[in-house]
Amino acid sequence: MIQLIAPDGTVTQPERLPDVSIRLRLYHLMRRARHFDERAWVLYRTGRMGVFPPYGGMEASQVGTAAALTPDDWLFPTYRDTGAALTYGLPLAQTIAYWRTSPHGWAMPENLKVLPFYIPIATQYPHAVGAALAERRRGTRNVAMAYIGDGGSSEGDFHEALNFAGALNAPCVFILQNNGWAISVPTRSQTRATNLSRRAEGYGIPGVRVDGNDVLATYRVTAEAVQRARDGEGPTLIETVTYRVKPHTVADDPSRYRTAEDTAGWDARDPVLRLRAHLLAEGHLTEEADAEITREIEAEFEEALRVADAYPEPTPAEILDHVFAEPTPQLVRQRAQILAEEGA
Repeated sequence: MIQLIAPDGTVTQPERLPDVSIRLRLYHLMRRARHFDERAWVLYRTGRMGVFPPYGGMEASQVGTAAALTPDDWLFPTYRDTGAALTYGLPLAQTIAYWRTSPHGWAMPENLKVLPFYIPIATQYPHAVGAALAERRRGTRNVAMAYIGDGGSSEGDFHEALNFAGALNAPCVFILQNNGWAISVPTRSQTRATNLSRRAEGYGIPGVRVDGNDVLATYRVTAEAVQRARDGEGPTLIETVTYRVKPHTVADDPSRYRTAEDTAGWDARDPVLRLRAHLLAEGHLTEEADAEITREIEAEFEEALRVADAYPEPTPAEILDHVFAEPTPQLVRQRAQILAEEGA
């Protein structure tokens, strides 16, 4: 398993460390992603957010992968990949609206090639292969990146997508976040495999296993896989080994299916604190600069929350918007029916 910095922040592979500017950017992005996750809990508990899948503790896995993309690439997130979408550029206010189940959050920005958060398990993998092949047919060097969990890797769509991508040499990067749990089922119960990245071998594509709590290692292996895809060398499967320290959703009670022994030791592997310790030890970050990052992130979120709170209340017909680029005859009839009922 590839690792560049240990849990205490000490360097294990100095020759592979990204530039300092990249390390500082990754730290800022992880802090920003964590702040959203923490504030989402508060908003949910005060009735200002819908049911939300937290990702606290998985910031390195999401930030380190999404940060390797450019705005011309594609991002296919699962429901737990809010941190990846924020890293890729999804606006904070729109993200808040999405998890409020508001139509103001449903339509992804036209200048951002990110798909809405996938709730069905593994369906995003074949879609990503299709997008990657479309980019190649258009003559671009753009890639598609898709996320999945360890549980999703047991779905048929996962295997079909890897075979599809391998056979056609699609410029695709598959991120498999092994966070230890598929809802309430531990990885050890849903498969006998102990190295999920080796599933790539069956489809003739590279598989890489990385410490998913080490954002520098995660970024490095992802950037290399993205470059291979751009260069026409085909897809890569990256298993990021991390842990879901939070519940499945904010409405979940993990004490019903896991024990304290299951989660023991993972707090000490916190990805944000790991990079912070490294940056402080190397002299690239000061306590004063860290405090300024906190103030900046808090101010940005509060402004986004103000914008999201100001969105007008949705109308019933808006549920039909953004389903297709052009509405189908059925949607046209349904809209007319809703408007007629509203008028009555």
